[in-house]
Amino acid sequence: MAKPTQPIIIKKVKKAAHAHHGGAWKIAYADFVTAMMAFFLLMWLINMTTQQQKEGLAEYFAPGSTSGAGGVLAGTAPDQSGDKSSAPRNPATGPTGQEDGARPNSSGRASDRDESRPAADEQANHSAMASIRQALQKMPDIAEISNNIVIEQTKEGVNVSLVDEDGRSMFPEGSVRPYERTRRVLEALAPTLRLLPNQLSVTGHAAAASPSSVRAVDPWSLTAGRALAVREILSGAGLPNDQFVSVAGRADTEPVFPDNPHLAANRRVTITLLNAEPSLPPKVLR
Repeated sequence: MAKPTQPIIIKKVKKAAHAHHGGAWKIAYADFVTAMMAFFLLMWLINMTTQQQKEGLAEYFAPGSTSGAGGVLAGTAPDQSGDKSSAPRNPATGPTGQEDGARPNSSGRASDRDESRPAADEQANHSAMASIRQALQKMPDIAEISNNIVIEQTKEGVNVSLVDEDGRSMFPEGSVRPYERTRRVLEALAPTLRLLPNQLSVTGHAAAASPSSVRAVDPWSLTAGRALAVREILSGAGLPNDQFVSVAGRADTEPVFPDNPHLAANRRVTITLLNAEPSLPPKVLR
């Protein structure tokens, strides 16, 4: 008798797949690492920059500032001879790196009075520059002529210059009467200048004429006339006459760009807010 065949049973074991955990944590971790790198890079940059560089960066990004790359002076300031320097200069220091006003006396030491002057002047000048920029921001069309207005600190004080550019001038060619846009700038500045304690000087400058051209107007008369016109507009807008100490024309003797004296940016009228005169020490009776 034949034996019945044994059925063959095959067991198939199915392995359950692991649950999907998601990748959101990876994205969050990557963002965290990026933020930390940016933070440490910022800390390193702050540690590596000088105080003067920090102030320059703050001034560059200040609202309404025109003394950075957007201005015709590209963030640089004229040196003591009036030449455009290639790097920012600390206006509180002289050519030897010593603070102005901190001149050694006969014993070789600077007096306490002199040492305090540059710091006080610099603080006052920064406040004045902020007030002037705030006044200009109220002008609706300031963006159009922002490159024509240069505000900078110098050894003498704060310069507010109305500068010509190729294609846009502040005065008609050969005329001492400014354009209407120039008049509006001056009238906008007048209330702020009146509130500041600084005395003012106004100086006109011209660009050098090319050798092949013939001047129709004497540059000395032209620059002096433009400086007088600026003083008259400011005076008519409320500045008292005793706030002005000098009005002068320099012709083309003090170019901002001595390597290119024919450049349009050398044509300018500068209003200087002069530093306060240091108080004289009391006389010593002998």
